[in-house]
Amino acid sequence: MSENNGLPLIAPGIKPPLDPQFRPAALANRAFRQQLRQFGQSVPVRIALEQADGSVYHFATEIFPEAAPQAAANFLYLERLVKFLLWSRGGWRIYFDGPPALAQRLTAYYRETPTGRFDSELVGQKIYDHPIEVVPTRELPPEHAQTRPLGRHLDGCRIGFDLGGSDRKAAAVIEGEVVFSDETEWDPYFQSDPQYHFEGIMDSLRKAAAHLPRVDAIGGSAAGVYVNNRVKVASLFRGVPPDVFERRVKNLFLEIRRAWNDVPFEVVNDGEVTALAGSMALGRNAVLGIALGTSTAGGWVNPEGNITTWLNELAFVPVDYHPDAPRDEWSGDYGVGAQYFSQQAVGRLLPAAGIDAPAKMPLPEKLKLVQSLMEQGDARAHKIYETIGVYLGYQIAHFADFYPLRNVLVLGRVTSGKGGEVIVNTARQVLKLEFPALAARVELHVPDERMKRHGQAIAAASLPEIPKPAASRA
Repeated sequence: MSENNGLPLIAPGIKPPLDPQFRPAALANRAFRQQLRQFGQSVPVRIALEQADGSVYHFATEIFPEAAPQAAANFLYLERLVKFLLWSRGGWRIYFDGPPALAQRLTAYYRETPTGRFDSELVGQKIYDHPIEVVPTRELPPEHAQTRPLGRHLDGCRIGFDLGGSDRKAAAVIEGEVVFSDETEWDPYFQSDPQYHFEGIMDSLRKAAAHLPRVDAIGGSAAGVYVNNRVKVASLFRGVPPDVFERRVKNLFLEIRRAWNDVPFEVVNDGEVTALAGSMALGRNAVLGIALGTSTAGGWVNPEGNITTWLNELAFVPVDYHPDAPRDEWSGDYGVGAQYFSQQAVGRLLPAAGIDAPAKMPLPEKLKLVQSLMEQGDARAHKIYETIGVYLGYQIAHFADFYPLRNVLVLGRVTSGKGGEVIVNTARQVLKLEFPALAARVELHVPDERMKRHGQAIAAASLPEIPKPAASRA
């Protein structure tokens, strides 16, 4: 197949050995722009996304004039671009300065299609309290962004925790030195009683606290969106009924903070802590962190060393534009991040690699099987990691269209062991071959094994600031 609804699909120069139909978003967009330059005429499109706190982010592109033969590709090009913006930057109101007919099609997409409604309900309603709204306009509101320093506080006796889909981690930190770290398997996704989550988190905190003389602060990371320690959207609680979510889960971390005597407490998206961990370890900014775990977590530390109000939910951003690309089991959309950079990707590639595993084997066990085979030098396992590395190389180029990145930190359970080296080295090869200018500007980093497995919890421990005692009066 050479196109998707008029949008050109380009075969990658370095093919993923287990996925011959892979058609990278980066190459499709590059081909679209090349065709536009060759055509010699274009229509500017400006987009602004508004968030509930008033933050507004702009993005500009160009499309074909309506009468051009290639104009059939305009809608898919814009719809995939807007999807990336929604899940990376976030927002509920989309100001659209472009052809009115395309604004109408975007409105219908978010109201009438299953994948559009999913984005509208999760990004719009659950995170920003409004369904997605497309506003045709010639005047965009001015760009307004909020940033704030994140973490980097290492004084006192702290606990850091990280909640993943297959394990939870905790670390005890004294004056920046790790004195204890622990990893415990759990299965939170489809638990209907949030008491399971509460007891699991408390268990990890108690284990860490046992190695501290006192607890001055607690910081945590978890998949999802958190505002002022309140849960807005989180896959960890997807099995909890909506009424129970509203009654118990929304304020679960406030309940946990009270159980620890209201010490300074912060919980944020795990991707942001991924980026923070990278920035702290590397001593650099403009860091995009990508964690390949149960799902795909992302975080962004901007060139000034701060985080913004961007979502960075990379599990849902487009990766593959082939219409028959694997579909995400939650959103129903095709070709998005979680199917390419996670344990789900490993499980999906097992049959193509010729590795037999019981269908009901949990994803963490499938990953362990592949890691074990990789240690034995199994060529089939090597192809799985090589395939993921090809995905990553092309997706970094796609990320670079939206993030002014200079550093990419790759971590997570999928990258543990020899397989992680294959993933990163293959991604570097892709960048050198297909995107040499980008390869010269962007560095890929992999933390050591200890950082891979416990870096999230350690960085999370640095999130809360411990108030300084008031100066005594003479």
